[in-house]
Amino acid sequence: MRVAIFANMGRKTQAVKQKLTRKFQERHFIIDEVTPEVVVTIGGDGTLLSAFYHYRQQLETIRFVGVHTGHLGFYTDWRDDEIDDLVISLQSDNRQSVSYPLLDVLVHYNNQDRPQRFLALNESTLKRASSTMVTDVYIGGELFERFRGDGLCISTPTGSTGYNKSVGGAVVHPDMEVMQIAEISSINNKVFRTLSSPMIIASNDWITLKPMASRENKQDLLLTVDSNSYHDHNIRQIRYKIAKERIKFAKYRHTHFWHRVQEAFIGDEYGD
Repeated sequence: MRVAIFANMGRKTQAVKQKLTRKFQERHFIIDEVTPEVVVTIGGDGTLLSAFYHYRQQLETIRFVGVHTGHLGFYTDWRDDEIDDLVISLQSDNRQSVSYPLLDVLVHYNNQDRPQRFLALNESTLKRASSTMVTDVYIGGELFERFRGDGLCISTPTGSTGYNKSVGGAVVHPDMEVMQIAEISSINNKVFRTLSSPMIIASNDWITLKPMASRENKQDLLLTVDSNSYHDHNIRQIRYKIAKERIKFAKYRHTHFWHRVQEAFIGDEYGD
């Protein structure tokens, strides 16, 4: 088996990486950072997100395994003291995997003929940097509402526990092939109205945002795709849909999603 190890630069993480590398070499695994079959990430969810972007062109042929060196994450199944068990599981690999939806983000610019495409593992947001954002929201090609507020967040099911949740979005099980749109501080009064509720959008639909320029003819927009930010004054529209690509995790021991949610946000108080 060809494996790659993707780790952050923390002292503890680097020590775990050295230990895992040694064990891989002892068991005759092939360390291949270029075309691996399995990528083992060491750190946390942020490290796995970085690995996802590093190998995003090879998602069809790669499975991920997450080792956490701190708290249990939503993408990391193994603790750093379970390295021996992980290596044994990799040795008896049957190539099973579990896969989750990704977000396809297509950005059209006023000054460019060709759109720019991004893939998001967690979410994408659109905001105005300095004042209220005004954006027409289309669902499946039909105008749904004119949004006024701080911004909008479009998330995947796995991303629903992150920024989406903090702005009032619902937590969605990753087995559901859907995306979610949540408002960020919308303006609702007698003049301006929005649904003022998160919406779950089916996989055969799409979301289109068409931002309106301010009086100064400047959009001053901030687009984020996961942890990456893009400042641009020339966005004409952004289309979101469920991507054809999916992220795959090696199915050795994949922690139950609702257990992760319970442990992350509630804790053990009601465990007994």
